Amino acid sequence: MSLLQVFRVAVRALLRNKMRSFLTTLGIIIGVGAVIAMVAIGEGAKARVEEAFASMGASLLIVLPGTSTAGGMHGGFGSLPTLTWEDLKAIQHEVPTVKYAAPQLRAVSPVLSEDQNWSTTVTGTTPEFFDIRAWRIGRGMLFTPSDVEGGTKVVVLGQTVVDKLYGSGADPVGQQVRIKNIPFTVIGVLEKKGQSPMGMDYDDGVFLPSSTFRAKIQGGLGNYIPGAIVVAAISADATARAEAQMRALLRDRHRLQPGADDDFSIRNLTEMASAQQEGTKTLTTLLAAIAAVSLLVGGIGIMNIMLVSVTERTREIGVRMAVGAKPINILAQFLVEALTLSLIGGVIGVALGLGAGKYLATKFGWSLLMRPDIILLAFGFSAAIGVGFGLYPARKASRLDPIDALRYE
Repeated sequence: MSLLQVFRVAVRALLRNKMRSFLTTLGIIIGVGAVIAMVAIGEGAKARVEEAFASMGASLLIVLPGTSTAGGMHGGFGSLPTLTWEDLKAIQHEVPTVKYAAPQLRAVSPVLSEDQNWSTTVTGTTPEFFDIRAWRIGRGMLFTPSDVEGGTKVVVLGQTVVDKLYGSGADPVGQQVRIKNIPFTVIGVLEKKGQSPMGMDYDDGVFLPSSTFRAKIQGGLGNYIPGAIVVAAISADATARAEAQMRALLRDRHRLQPGADDDFSIRNLTEMASAQQEGTKTLTTLLAAIAAVSLLVGGIGIMNIMLVSVTERTREIGVRMAVGAKPINILAQFLVEALTLSLIGGVIGVALGLGAGKYLATKFGWSLLMRPDIILLAFGFSAAIGVGFGLYPARKASRLDPIDALRYE
């Protein structure tokens, strides 16, 4: 018999018991659908984590000033200024794994346009800050090193501030805003960046030269930086080395003795991103493994039904052998039946999984990432389940004695 003939005989046999065939494939459908949906949502969550941390800036490290102790009370990092402007220059020029470094001075203040006002975060920094954060200008231009040196009264606005002060779609470049009753000229609007992993709106901010910030917004602390230092390593792989080199440099500059605690803190956001990605990956793997159990249950269902089918069709098998069918033909027929059941279940399961994943992602606002390799793997695994669990019933059918099979009632 040709393969086409074997397939036609197998399909006719399955169609004689449509409901039983459907119920047999149900385990495969649920298993494949669950695997596809869980992996798609898990991969989407992983991509969302990567996107959220990428929005903070590639290879980002933040250097915070040290702790304070007064009257037996201990303050956290940032409560005592310990970082100097010379420390910033040393990090920029003496650490080979550092690509950019910039100050980050912050204050919360109302910002006023001609007829609106909005309280937001005002950040004093240098042009390198936008390279570190991979933040491009949307309209106008960024302030320059000469603006920092000259302390010019110019600002760059985030998109949320523009919407609140001027309305959606407005172009405020060239307009003036007032911060602490001091007029500043708007020279640019940053591209929309969205939210941080903690839900903070990146676009709700105003940026101006650090020298202008110290002179007009918040008085400085002399040689000390009243804020933090943000740093970009030369690559993601170099962040750990950059962290170690900066720690060694700052300990040496601050004359800290061996064994003494750091009077600063370095936060490696790349490590935070990796840890969160690993957590998401572990959860995705766990969900996929649980879903894969349904595939095994579906395979057991196929084997059970095929054994019942062999018993029910014993006389049919005897007749086919009596008219010349070989054991290999009987084996092929039952294997094709099992494979057809699993493949049909796989196709329906893939469609069901994609639909369920899309529905859940839309309903709960999750990201969804379809991976063709996972779809092919789940489909292939369902086929392997059909062959693997259908092999024993098929072998049993092919080894029946024709005489005993014809006598079977």
